[in-house]
Amino acid sequence: MLKVNQINVYYGAIHALHDISFEVKQGEIVSLIGANGAGKSTTLNAISNLLPTASGDILFMNQSIRKIPAYQLVGLGLAQVPEGRRVFSRMTVLENLEMGAYTRHEPGHISQDLELVYSHFPRLKERRKQVAGTLSGGEQQMLAMGRALMSRPKLLMMDEPSMGLSPILVQEIFTIIQQINQGGMTILLVEQNAHMALNISHRAYVLETGNVVKSGPSQELLVDADVQKAYLGT
Repeated sequence: MLKVNQINVYYGAIHALHDISFEVKQGEIVSLIGANGAGKSTTLNAISNLLPTASGDILFMNQSIRKIPAYQLVGLGLAQVPEGRRVFSRMTVLENLEMGAYTRHEPGHISQDLELVYSHFPRLKERRKQVAGTLSGGEQQMLAMGRALMSRPKLLMMDEPSMGLSPILVQEIFTIIQQINQGGMTILLVEQNAHMALNISHRAYVLETGNVVKSGPSQELLVDADVQKAYLGT
């Protein structure tokens, strides 16, 4: 579904990503793990064309998307849940969700998808008339995920969904991610909580200073001595 082929990204003179390559197959959860500054969020933003790539290519559904503007990628089936949630704080929960469907033109299906989002996130239905900026951090994360789902994506990319959440909420969010995947959604997950990410994903890639240094089935990486020492605290 997604193939990233040797992309390079620069921040001015800083070489942030070095020939990064990986793939995501339909129906998978694939995790990118690594420390702060490893290049995880940069990779997602390069896929979304929020950052320019200096070289390499990015294929989505066998089509090169490297030169396609970010706003057009939503219509192709690529959605990103950004780091820090970035909900529309002065709009209601319902208005935020409706904004997620702005590229779509089938009201009946949009209503069905809204109910599907509410089934994953019952608290959003309870608070649908509430202004988004007054929600808790966990509720805002749920809203950001629900808003992305309203675009009916083929691939959902998530950037640090556990950031700033309590352990109980982290567990809840990751359980919902698994449920969404079991419903058929393909997910690319960027996450600093390596233990949680590896526990729910099928495969993973380990990034260090803009390089992929390890990859493989998540269950194998969970017992990899180097990964345990660097990221799992064991």
